[in-house]
Amino acid sequence: MKIYRLNSPISEEEIKKLLVGDIVFISGKAFTCRSKLQRAVFDEGIVLPKDLLQYEILIHTGPIILETEENFDLISFMPTSSIRFEKWGARTVKEWGLKIIIGKTTMGEQTVKAMSESGCVHLSPRSVSPNLWVSSIKVEGVHLFSEMGSIEAPWKLFLNELGPFVVDIDSYGNKLFENLDEQVHSRLDSAYKALGISEDFKYTRLN
Repeated sequence: MKIYRLNSPISEEEIKKLLVGDIVFISGKAFTCRSKLQRAVFDEGIVLPKDLLQYEILIHTGPIILETEENFDLISFMPTSSIRFEKWGARTVKEWGLKIIIGKTTMGEQTVKAMSESGCVHLSPRSVSPNLWVSSIKVEGVHLFSEMGSIEAPWKLFLNELGPFVVDIDSYGNKLFENLDEQVHSRLDSAYKALGISEDFKYTRLN
């Protein structure tokens, strides 16, 4: 495991150095994105604001931001689960020129394939820090606010060593959480035996 501090714009060489399990802090321009923006662009034909194509860092989040007379105040910030946006994941990587996607959990095979082809990684938070991160983020503007509302609108941010994040999908198609799942399942039988749990044990299902 290595620790990297990256500044946008990020080179292809820097992306290739990142491997699953590495720790990353991010500085530079980024924008937020949730399902409403992706649905509008890819399913409904709305044109993505041109200046967002200059942003190579996308964050799956709906920040809490208050508008004042002079500026926007970021109140709370926490990435949300990326797998929910798998439907549009591959297209966002390829058509928006992304180098980094930040979000919780992971993404599916089509997005992983696009990331490998385009040189992109996925980062997950190493902690739940919705308020601790506020001081590392400056809100620079917003698009489509009236159409999408505060949570779903794409906010333009400037990050100052935001992190730590862990690389959970690298540009070679390796997936950290999938590797961890395999390790857990490979040791499950021995763990059951050590704890005296029956081999036919079934988890309680909630309906």
